[in-house]
Parts: sequence; C-alpha cells; structure tokens
Amino acid sequence: MSQMRAMRLHGPGQPLQLEWVSRPEPEAGQVQYRVLACGVCRTDLHVVDGELPSPRLPLVPGHEIVGEITAVGQGVNHLAPGMRIGVPWLGWTCGECEACLAGRENLCTQARFTGYTLDGGYAEYGVADARYCFPLMAEDAQAAAPLLCAGLIGYRTWRLAGGEENRHLGIYGFGAAAHILVQLAVARGQRVYAFTRPGDDAAQAFALRLGAVWAGDADQTPPEPLDAALLFAPVGELVPLALAQVRPGGAVVSGGIHMSDIPAFPYRLLWQERSVKSVANLTRQDGEEFLALAPTVPIRTETHAYPLAQANQALADLREGRLTGAAVLIP
Repeated sequence: MSQMRAMRLHGPGQPLQLEWVSRPEPEAGQVQYRVLACGVCRTDLHVVDGELPSPRLPLVPGHEIVGEITAVGQGVNHLAPGMRIGVPWLGWTCGECEACLAGRENLCTQARFTGYTLDGGYAEYGVADARYCFPLMAEDAQAAAPLLCAGLIGYRTWRLAGGEENRHLGIYGFGAAAHILVQLAVARGQRVYAFTRPGDDAAQAFALRLGAVWAGDADQTPPEPLDAALLFAPVGELVPLALAQVRPGGAVVSGGIHMSDIPAFPYRLLWQERSVKSVANLTRQDGEEFLALAPTVPIRTETHAYPLAQANQALADLREGRLTGAAVLIP
C-alpha cells in the first residue's frame, strides 16, 4: 500500500507529529484527492487544544481543503479524476433524520466532520464523501483554501444576521473569516465597523484597507448604532459588548464553534427584541451559494503559506494573533 506524509494529533494539547502513514483508498461513495492546499482554521486550534471533545485519535486535522481528485469509489458519477474540489468541515450526514429531511443537515445528530471525526487535509492525500465535495474552478489553490470554512461560515453568519438588509454591520474579531466577509459586505453597499482586541493596530489597519469605514477596540463605541454584529472571536465577553452597540430589533450572531463563557449581563441589553444566535456548521446550499458568489465580488484572500511540516508553527501563529488574513499549508 502506498505511503504518504501527514501531520497527526495523538492527544489534546500535544504538538502534531509528522508521520508516514498509509494513503487512504476511496470506498463506495467517496473520492480520493491529492491535497493542493489546506487552510489553518481557528476550529483546528480548538481541536488541537482540546476545547472540542472526543476527536478521532490519532487525527489528521484540517477542513479547508483544496484537492485534485486522483480516484473515485463505486457509485460516484458526478466527479472524476483530475477535477479540482473543495472539502469543507461538514463531511458526512445520515440524510434520513428530521434535520436532514428538513434541509437542516448542519444539525444532523450523526454528522461527521472533516479534521475532527474524519481525517482531514494536513496531509498529502485524503478521502471524502463525494456528496460533500464542491467542484472548484479556482486556479490558485492557496487563495481558495480559506473560502472552504472562513468563507462559508462567514457567509452563513452574515446570512443568519439578515444578509444585505443591514446597512451598519459590526464584525468582532478581524481574522480569516472577517477579511473575506468584509469584501462581500462592502460590495453589497454595507458599512462595516471592525472591532479587534485592544491595541491591535495592524488588524485595524487591515480592516480599513479592505473597506471598513471604522475600526477600533472591541470595547469602543462605533460612530453609528449597528443593525447587526457578527462575532468571529471565541470570547464570550464580546456578546454583551456587541449587544450594547446593536439597535433595537438587531441581532448578534456568533460564527464560532467554541466560545468562552458568556458573562451575566443586564436584561436591558437584550430588551427591545434584540437577539443572540449561533451558527452551527454549514449546509451544501451555503457552499454552492457562496462559492458561486465569491468570484463575482470578487473576493481576494490574503494568505500566508507554510510547508506541511510547519503546521505547528502555523497553529502557534494563529493562536498568538500573529497573522492578518489566513494561514495555508502547502504539502
């Protein structure tokens, strides 16, 4: 059996290990792909740091995967070797439960997730359920990789907050998702207000360069009340801060899969029909809509490439806030 290199996690909080492992072969309904690029997402940090429970171990992380199909399993007819695909976080659903049948497959209780309960893209090759692979036309694999989660989850967060109905949009945490989403929002005529950790002048300048009309610290007040606030930093203290800036009837939507505890706050912040929502995973419809929309904006990602063997360094740079834009592994 052919071998490949992969970065694997053997226990929460441990560094990833570069290892030679057997190249996975596609089963029925799956495709095998060669990894061209894999984005490094904050959810990967939550998995590696043990903040998400019960990952598959040993595990190959990574769920912002751009690959080229090298083989297909039995029953796969809509994809073929040589095609370029994107492989996202949601990797498998049962297709039969109430959530799946209602078009809410992101809430399937039996769902499996790429780079968490399924091996992901911190490797030279991988396999994926063909139902959850998005055909890609993008020529630049490195630039496309962040679209597969930062882009998709950002899009779902924006849509659940009301999409382009909001004129004044706040974004808390200006990382990979925010730097993609601000381009979509500005193209739709929205005024974006960027909130960063206090004193992060680089992130604030980055936000302004991408079209935000204002950038400041997370505890500051923007020049206009917000119609909606999107949270991409996993910090529970941001929820009451954002509620305080949202007009009556507005929404605060958290796009993260993990967040520190939300502190107690006075009811007056929630009153007047304000709402707090969370985003869970994505649906294939989200992927199809966003990946068709991205080239029309057009969305340009800012990325920083790392060789596969430097995955731990990429994770550390993300953890410590040393990045603007997105980190991408190139096997």
